[in-house]
Amino acid sequence: MFHGVAVHAVGLSLAGEHGWVYRDVGVMAEPGSLTVVTGQAGSGRTSLLLTLAGRMSPSEGTLTVGRYGRPRAIRRVAALGLVDGVNDLEKALTVREHLHERSPGMFWGRRQESRAGTALTLAGLELSPGDRTLIRDLSREERVRLGIALALLDAPGLLILDNVDTGLAQDRREALWATLGELGERGLTVFAACTESERAAAVHLPSENPGNPENPAAAESSSETARPAEPETTADGRDGKTGARAVRTEERDR
Repeated sequence: MFHGVAVHAVGLSLAGEHGWVYRDVGVMAEPGSLTVVTGQAGSGRTSLLLTLAGRMSPSEGTLTVGRYGRPRAIRRVAALGLVDGVNDLEKALTVREHLHERSPGMFWGRRQESRAGTALTLAGLELSPGDRTLIRDLSREERVRLGIALALLDAPGLLILDNVDTGLAQDRREALWATLGELGERGLTVFAACTESERAAAVHLPSENPGNPENPAAAESSSETARPAEPETTADGRDGKTGARAVRTEERDR
């Protein structure tokens, strides 16, 4: 069982030199809920996710994740699943090597192996902690699921992941969403982004946003204003004005 955290944002906005990356986003997610963030490339969805995870600082608005409001503190309870271009898996390394690197503690023993096995099972990945398959040989779905497993090793209260629907057939998308829903039922708060979704729970971002640093043409000029947060810390502490058109969350059955 996870100890999920509530996420509450009011008027959350991020500005770049050429305009708003995203603006006036409001979110209210209860612990153990699954919230879907939808938006086309360039809509600001990845930047919004990174803000919610404490990896970027907003220009305006307020954000509370659990009892934390500052990015450094939020990173204590928020973990990133796979976010392309941010925490890509190393293709030349194996599943085993990624798990060893991410596991807490200096040495790999039975406790770490058991914890990694549980994380893989919860992520729906039928691999063992000692699997020596190279990341380059995994399918897209397997990489996403491995990213989830690695994040779970941090014992987070909030799980964030991007591009859930990228490169997957419809049935595999649904299987992945089912896994995320099950994590929510176990108490974990989950925010997952995709291009579009028919799910009722959604934060929908406008498709055109010229000030978005996710747009390569605007990236260089927007980076200073966006104020990325300090280097990533794991969840256990180791290491224009359209905004959101719909904000609802799917809460777990009570």
